[in-house]
Amino acid sequence: MSTQTPTNHQDRPELQKAAQEFVDAGFGGLELRVHDEHGEWVGTAGIRELGSAEKPPLDGQGRVGSVTKTFVSTVVLQLVAEGKLDLDGPVAPHLTRFELDPRITVRMLLNHTSGLFNYTGEYFPDGTVVPGLPATGKDWAEHRLQGYTPDELVEFALAKPARFEPGTEWSYANTNYTVAALLIEAVTGRSFAAELESRILKPLDLSGTLEPGDRTDLPGAHSHGYFRYQDGDDWKLVDVTDQNPSLLFAAGSMLSTTQDLQVFMSALQSGKLLPADLLAEMRTPEPKSGPLNYGLGLFAQDTGSETIYHHNGSAPGGYGALMFSSADGTRTLTALITMGDAEVDLLQVFPPALDRLVKAVF
Repeated sequence: MSTQTPTNHQDRPELQKAAQEFVDAGFGGLELRVHDEHGEWVGTAGIRELGSAEKPPLDGQGRVGSVTKTFVSTVVLQLVAEGKLDLDGPVAPHLTRFELDPRITVRMLLNHTSGLFNYTGEYFPDGTVVPGLPATGKDWAEHRLQGYTPDELVEFALAKPARFEPGTEWSYANTNYTVAALLIEAVTGRSFAAELESRILKPLDLSGTLEPGDRTDLPGAHSHGYFRYQDGDDWKLVDVTDQNPSLLFAAGSMLSTTQDLQVFMSALQSGKLLPADLLAEMRTPEPKSGPLNYGLGLFAQDTGSETIYHHNGSAPGGYGALMFSSADGTRTLTALITMGDAEVDLLQVFPPALDRLVKAVF
C-alpha cells in the first residue's frame, strides 16, 4: 500500500471540493479515488488523527463495512457458475448444524428476503426496535474488542423470531451474509478467507484487502476513527481504530483500500469475475427492496442518464467506505471515510454530501 502521491492526470477542483464538503459536514477525513475518461484522480480531505494536522494517507487501509457483502456475493455466484451451488436451491441441507427454515434459498440470502433476524438488531418502520448483539452506542463502545464466532452470530439470530416468512418481504440483515460465508465454507471445505484470497484477492493483486477474523488492529497505513456516544447525561468521544470485526463476519468485517476497491469493482462490472448471466442476476433489483434497488449484493442507482452500481458500508463506529461503478467498469468512485469529533447527524449530512460527490463523478 503506497502512501506516495499518485500522478493525477489533471486538476479536478470539483472533486476536491466534493471531498472537502464531507469534512465540512463533520466527518474527520476522506480518501477519495476516481477513475474515469480523464484518468485517475486521488485526493484527501480532513485529518488523519485528532490533534494532528497530518492528512489521511492517499492509499490507506480502512474498515469497509458492508462493502464486504459484494465480495461475498461474488464468491457465492462463482460457486453457482461452477455448479457447486444452486441459486434457487435450499441452504439448509448444506448447513445441517443450524435449524434453518428449509424454504430459505441461496438467492434469499444474497437479496435479503430470507426473513432471518438481523443479529445486530431489528428496526421496524413503526419505530419498534428489537435489540441484537452490542453494535451501537455505549454498549458497543465498551465491548468493541469482544470477539464472536460466526456460529455464535447465526445461533443468536436463529434464537429470535424470524422477521417474516422466507421470500415474502425484504429487510436488510447482516445474518444473511454471515450464513452465505458459512455456505461457501461448507461447499468448498475451506475457510471463507481462503476462498476470498484464491478467487479474488490474489488474481486481482489486492494486497491491502483482507478478511481479518478477530484481528482488532489495522495493519496498513491508516487514519484513526472516532465514535461519539451518550453515557447518562454525558457525551463521550473514543478512538475506535482498534475494534473486533468478528461481530460482522462476512457482513461488514473486511479491510481494504480505495485502490483495491477500485480494482475489484472495475473487474466485477467489466465481467472479469462472473459470467454475464450471473452478473445480470447480481445487478437485477429485488422488487421487494423498493426504491433501494438491491440486487444480489449490489445496489442499482439511476442517475437520470445511466444506471450505476454500488455498495457502501460502515463499521459499527469510526469508519465508512464508498464503492461506485458505471455498468462497464470504466468509471469508478471509491472512498474511505473516518469520523472525527464533530456532533454529526449522519442521516442529515451524509445523503446530500454523497449526492454531490456522485454527481461530480457520474
